[in-house]
Amino acid sequence: MNQKVSLEELNERLKEFCIRMDKQYPTWDTAILINKVNQYYFTGTMQDGFIFISKEGILNYFVRRSYDRAINESPLSNIFPVESYRDALKTVGAECGNTFFETETMPIAFLDRFKKYFNFISIGSLDRAILSLRSVKSEYEIYWTKQSGLKHSQLLLNEVPFLLREGMSEADLIGEIFTKMMSLDYQGISRFSMFQAEMIVGQIGFGESSLYPTSFDGPGGSYGMYPASPVAGSRERKLKYGDLVFVDIAFAINGYHTDKTQVYQFGGTLPEVAIESHKQCREVMNRLSEQLKPEVIPADLYNSVYSKLDESFTQDFMGFGKRQVRFFGHGVGLNVDEYPVIANGFKEPLMNNMVIALEPKRGIAGVGMVGAEETFIVTPDGGQCVTGGSREIILL
Repeated sequence: MNQKVSLEELNERLKEFCIRMDKQYPTWDTAILINKVNQYYFTGTMQDGFIFISKEGILNYFVRRSYDRAINESPLSNIFPVESYRDALKTVGAECGNTFFETETMPIAFLDRFKKYFNFISIGSLDRAILSLRSVKSEYEIYWTKQSGLKHSQLLLNEVPFLLREGMSEADLIGEIFTKMMSLDYQGISRFSMFQAEMIVGQIGFGESSLYPTSFDGPGGSYGMYPASPVAGSRERKLKYGDLVFVDIAFAINGYHTDKTQVYQFGGTLPEVAIESHKQCREVMNRLSEQLKPEVIPADLYNSVYSKLDESFTQDFMGFGKRQVRFFGHGVGLNVDEYPVIANGFKEPLMNNMVIALEPKRGIAGVGMVGAEETFIVTPDGGQCVTGGSREIILL
């Protein structure tokens, strides 16, 4: 499939966005976008620029750098070179009416610059409309998601086991995994919508390191390199015989991510509680994935599955100690963390062709994090796994 997004696809995205805005915010007049992932979603290119979308469904893309690259990559015709916001006035005018921004990522300084040249009756947030739109994938997006899933599975099942050797550090492993990822057509970066979320390759921990608390909103942990780089692997923690190895990484091709976790045992014998907990996590994943069908309410799915878990199992489930997350899975797409979230409070029903990563995991004191994560497509028959399916702990 062609890597570039077609004009027909972009037009359909714009049309659907306006429909959702009309439904959620009937009095809207203008949408202004600066987020680069959203720029790519609506234009097929990712530049230093901004987008104006009118209630009438007209999209104008204003590019500082690089205009030449934008017109080479995007099939759109309404692309204009600008040096400042002022240059857009002759195209869209100063009166914007009721205007909506990406309030999750729009800096106040940028908003103040827009206010200098444009007049707004009111300001609102369009984040929910875009996230819900992006949560349902087209056939083009499904294709690239599946391509990512195939390479992702190959990486964790066929490549990583041969990288592990006694005495290597977590940082060594991260570097070698990244090299393998690039050889498998990885795009070189994993993107997150969570504000100021950063990740080099993923969460990788040897033994108890995978239980160490982090600010990242996920079940796993990591010592990190030092306080200034808390998500990179430790140089001090070296792999030793008997260690559990926790590898939770995203993969992406042509913009579209998958999310997968695999656990390995580097020699020795695991305690029975770790083996049994891993098995139960996989059973939870199976119960969840079977219900990834259109019209299922994420909150209902979360509560129905959680309510059937033994109280003894829920201790250190989806985290370790006091650091437990309150979700079973999350949407995946142009960002690793998207809508919907399989958690209490998410009431909008699932839709066909949503892509969701499920990640039931449990921390085992003195051992590490066990469990699995796989990426699924929502279908009428339940979740279709694109990352190879969960495995037992791989013994090396």
